[in-house]
Amino acid sequence: MSKTATLEIEGKKYEFPIIVGTENEIAIDINKLRDLTSVITMDPGYKNSGSCLSEITFLDGEEGILRYRGYSIEELAEKAHFLEVSYLLIFGELPTSEQLKQYETDIRKYTLVNEEMKNIIDGFPKTAHPMGVLSALTSALTAFNPKAVNPDNPKELYESVCKIMGKFLVIASWTYRKTMGYPLNYYDNTKGYVENFMNLMFHLPTEPYKANPIVINALDKLFILHADHEQNCSTSTVRMVGSSHAGLFASISAGVSALWGPLHGGANQAVLEMLEEIHANGGDTDIYMAKAKDKNDPFRLMGFGHRVYKNFDPRAKIIKKAADEVLGTLGVEDPILEIAKKLEAAALVDDYFVSRKLYPTVDFYSGIIYRALGIPTDMFTVMFAIGRLPGWIAQWKEMRINKEPIGRPRQIYTGHPLRDFVPVEKR
Repeated sequence: MSKTATLEIEGKKYEFPIIVGTENEIAIDINKLRDLTSVITMDPGYKNSGSCLSEITFLDGEEGILRYRGYSIEELAEKAHFLEVSYLLIFGELPTSEQLKQYETDIRKYTLVNEEMKNIIDGFPKTAHPMGVLSALTSALTAFNPKAVNPDNPKELYESVCKIMGKFLVIASWTYRKTMGYPLNYYDNTKGYVENFMNLMFHLPTEPYKANPIVINALDKLFILHADHEQNCSTSTVRMVGSSHAGLFASISAGVSALWGPLHGGANQAVLEMLEEIHANGGDTDIYMAKAKDKNDPFRLMGFGHRVYKNFDPRAKIIKKAADEVLGTLGVEDPILEIAKKLEAAALVDDYFVSRKLYPTVDFYSGIIYRALGIPTDMFTVMFAIGRLPGWIAQWKEMRINKEPIGRPRQIYTGHPLRDFVPVEKR
């Protein structure tokens, strides 16, 4: 006998089914609530509302667990590389060696971006924020690929996945090249995906360029760690926009815009801005640690403590090692990074932070890595978007294949009741 939940409204009782997930997550199915009762729920931010059934990502913030398709993030970061993980997220299973080889080959087929896209990027001033440019360029891909993707046609869907995976990396790097005034680079089909990103970003025509393998490995891990994170703001946006049957590229563009917000993808940028503020004010980390503990002080230590992870961010444990390796290998001497190291060391032993489980998050360490690589602060969220792309694709695909209804939240109206119109001469 299936379990139900009983809701009583004005003396009348209604029963609603209880749904149990594979990890024993429990939800009350209120799909018929309004039809049966004429009542809706109120849940600002949808923090207590499940919008879908999903097989993609499992997240347990209390226990610090993150899994993609049943695989732990720790094992994937250690044993797989980014394109393997992207295939897993999008198509549901880890690829065989043959499937992976074909996937990489097919992505390379679509890495050339139409030359007319350069006219679009030329229309932006150098001062334009890279995320604004990236969102526009992603949306513009629709114009050069006008045929709507049929999610029920595996061949069409697969080609579209390979297209966006190939072209997005290129246009993401172009947003950086534009701000720097550098010529735009092209994908090199003799190199791997992450190595290509480094080449696209930093290769100049005046000299040879070879990316450091330790840096490539660290970026690969970062992209894996950012690849999906359940129904966050940008992912929910992709599903919401896609639910209207907007195309894949348009839906991804909407996800880019949602990620741009400082409360979402801008967290690692906020970390560096905080570090720069501390440096500009003398660099005394003790002062700022005291400010962070003072409940009357508006200062907040960015990159410490996560809204979802209540004990620790499992991604941070993985990327801390990579950050240490990058800093050790590159030997970067940077006062900003020195401040970051001091804050990290202090927070990991300070009773105030330890007792409140305010540990460094993945945003803290990713910001440090990007800074060490010479990536400008306003490009940090673009880096996040590259990693999150496979998750967005997987979520869009799942939503369309499951034939989910168009997203349409309700509201409680709190405005004026019916009023009589007053002619302008009498107002």
